[in-house]
Amino acid sequence: MGPGTVISFYTDVICLSPAFHSVDRIRITELLEEGTLACVQALMADAWLLGHDLMIFETYRSQPRQHELFLKGVTRLDKVGTHHYGLACDVVRNINGEPSWKGDWGFMVGLCRKHGLISGIDWGHPERKHTQIDACHVQRIAVEDQTQLFAGTFYPDKSYDPYPIIGGPEQ
Repeated sequence: MGPGTVISFYTDVICLSPAFHSVDRIRITELLEEGTLACVQALMADAWLLGHDLMIFETYRSQPRQHELFLKGVTRLDKVGTHHYGLACDVVRNINGEPSWKGDWGFMVGLCRKHGLISGIDWGHPERKHTQIDACHVQRIAVEDQTQLFAGTFYPDKSYDPYPIIGGPEQ
């Protein structure tokens, strides 16, 4: 199904998952939409070549977990975001099997653009000053399309590119 339609991945996979209401951190890659997972895997492979060993920290996030993180001050969003739809994940450095958020994350912007992902550093808009920086967050949907996603009227298909709206990926 193409843009403008709600595909079955969210309804047939995510909504039926035992993780749907979980308050736990979920790392299950099967809860990342196929195109998103492919983009994340390619980003991680390229990061490795640049000397950055990354690991997936969180894929799916339920509304109860989102609310819990909001109450703890970890996020500004009280309602679920793109993690809830299988279109986002958080990747962190892998230091001897343990997650790390330390260091410079600037390399993520270019890798995200190269692989059709939006970085939580610039949210797809490097020309704007951003008040919320989430350096480890990547998503395969333009911020401009999120309202339709959350309303259930749009879900990106495999050919979706989040950059045409904002000028295309840098070459």
